[in-house]
Amino acid sequence: MSAGRLLEPAVAEPDHDCPLCPRLVAFRETHRAREPDWFNAPVPTFGPDDAELLIVGLAPGLRGANRTGRPFTGDYAGDLLYQTLIDRGLARGTYRADPNDGLELVGTAISNGVRCVPPDNKPVGAEIAACRPFLAATISRFTRLKAIVVLGRIAHDTTLSALGARRASHPFRHGAEHAMAGGRTLFDSYHCSRYNTNTGVLTPAMFEAVFDRVVAYLGR
Repeated sequence: MSAGRLLEPAVAEPDHDCPLCPRLVAFRETHRAREPDWFNAPVPTFGPDDAELLIVGLAPGLRGANRTGRPFTGDYAGDLLYQTLIDRGLARGTYRADPNDGLELVGTAISNGVRCVPPDNKPVGAEIAACRPFLAATISRFTRLKAIVVLGRIAHDTTLSALGARRASHPFRHGAEHAMAGGRTLFDSYHCSRYNTNTGVLTPAMFEAVFDRVVAYLGR
């Protein structure tokens, strides 16, 4: 059990024109000019207030969530994630890579460690740290939270820091489970990116197995 202290919460969602990370602001402004019909802003958390499960990814994809305004919507990672959730009763409806598809999450919420799209899908350390108070506030927002699934090492590390837990005590490993303060459990998974699935780092079966354990843990 971690004895750490949750990072002091701020507001859970950045402003539409959040100025904290100059490199991300410049990238955002470039794409606002280039693609004015895209969302091009910090992507808010998706899910109901009574969520028992929070899924934390890395950051919005340029042509995925940055375009659509909903986490994991519009790219391959969303195809695998949302179908996995639907198949396990953690979401209902049909995922069509469109934020207006009517898809609903059931006792589940999805967010990112970094809320703005980074160049080359690679946020730097200062950007991850600047966005961490929003993640901490998001975790605090869900008062019924029992489980957190982190997708990839960066999401794992920043979530631990947001929870006030020591990274050395909770090393990232796909399929690992970590007991956190407050009776919550952190579940590790490789990120469900097309790169990871194409290279065999993550298979759909490996990904689904993590969520099977989460569903069992939640008693659903």
